Amino acid sequence: MARRRDARVAPSQYRRSERVEKPTQEFKVDGSGFDRKLIAIFVFLFVVIPSVSVLVYKINTARPTNRSEVLVPRRGLIKTDINYQEILSENSKLTENASHRHYNYPVLAYITPWNSRGYEMAKRFTSKFTHLSPVWYDLKSSQGSSLLLEGRHNADKQWLSEIKMNGDALVLPRVVLEASPMELLRKKKQRDKAIELMVTECKEMQYDGIVLESWSRWAAYGILNDPDKRNMALNFVKQLGHALHSVNSTRNREQKLQLIYVIGPPRSERLQQHDFGPEDLQSLDDAVDGFSLMTYDFSNPHNPGPNAPTQWIHFTLQSLLGPPGKTAWSLARKIFLGINFYGNDFTLSGGSGGGPIIGRDYISLLEKHKPAFQWEKNSGEHFFLYSDDNHINHAVFYPTSMSIHLRLEEARSWGTGISIWEIGQGLDNFFDLL
Repeated sequence: MARRRDARVAPSQYRRSERVEKPTQEFKVDGSGFDRKLIAIFVFLFVVIPSVSVLVYKINTARPTNRSEVLVPRRGLIKTDINYQEILSENSKLTENASHRHYNYPVLAYITPWNSRGYEMAKRFTSKFTHLSPVWYDLKSSQGSSLLLEGRHNADKQWLSEIKMNGDALVLPRVVLEASPMELLRKKKQRDKAIELMVTECKEMQYDGIVLESWSRWAAYGILNDPDKRNMALNFVKQLGHALHSVNSTRNREQKLQLIYVIGPPRSERLQQHDFGPEDLQSLDDAVDGFSLMTYDFSNPHNPGPNAPTQWIHFTLQSLLGPPGKTAWSLARKIFLGINFYGNDFTLSGGSGGGPIIGRDYISLLEKHKPAFQWEKNSGEHFFLYSDDNHINHAVFYPTSMSIHLRLEEARSWGTGISIWEIGQGLDNFFDLL
């Protein structure tokens, strides 16, 4: 199996890297609504433990919704009133539906080299995905002005071969653009070299294209605040897209190599200069085959709460695409709406603030603490509370079948695809929904 790349994992191996972290800001959609508020919820964990409070984000909006009550009888856990025994029981069952797709729009799945379970899930459920993106590459500056595409040592050729035998999912490894932005964007020779490195790697490794992540790094360097530099950045993405589109896929000679571009959600009601906005989306439409939209990490240890409130997701899509209609639908077909398969275990009193958890951590917590689940209808997420061995109170937000179902319905209503970060971090029954 491919080796772990420590340099990319250090901040948090469960979440997306290359994010410009900012304090969570308030959203107001209707001029007075969509305030992200904190409410105190007092519950008793056990008879011998005093009541503890958890801060949960409540999002008010003018957009009415009863979708949290929509149930699908054929999959029993798609409901708001779940308990830990049901989740443990479902998790112990073998998934019967490994090939039939329920979500008929494109599905992009990320796989990380530090979580081998993701490789296994990709092989097991290959037919559920249209695109697979192993997180393998970084494009870096090396020895002055030279460039280096690092990461081929992560590539697992045996896994690639098995994926191609299992189905038609395209393999587009992720490339993070870590090279100095000013050098890269200002010098034609640097731009041409960077594109040559990526296209050549696709040819030699027989990939179907790449997923490029650069916007957040450009934002951190202030590139996107200057109109001229922003235009150079957009032109680089266009140049890369056109270069990939000029090359035939080795798997299907009638198909060109593809480019999927990673974009972040807005963090305030009004788009900031560094945000990826509707004009950027339209500018790149012809050169980019898809946009991987990172609609997760809404909360953090400093502001504990839901991972990706449904109304924030709707706001994000509307900010990018405009109101539902012909124009929005024509652009929506290229969006891969982000869905997290990881969760967060936040500490509410004492401790280090907590952090992300994956499926095995979540199951262990259920087995040990036997918690009572609560449904937060404003965010469309379940959570539970517990007190650890050091008497520190925790709030856990982790995806459930119901929360994933609601996000799939939101994506379906717009006609977008979905992108999953990442498939090794979820429970097996999540794949029944795809």
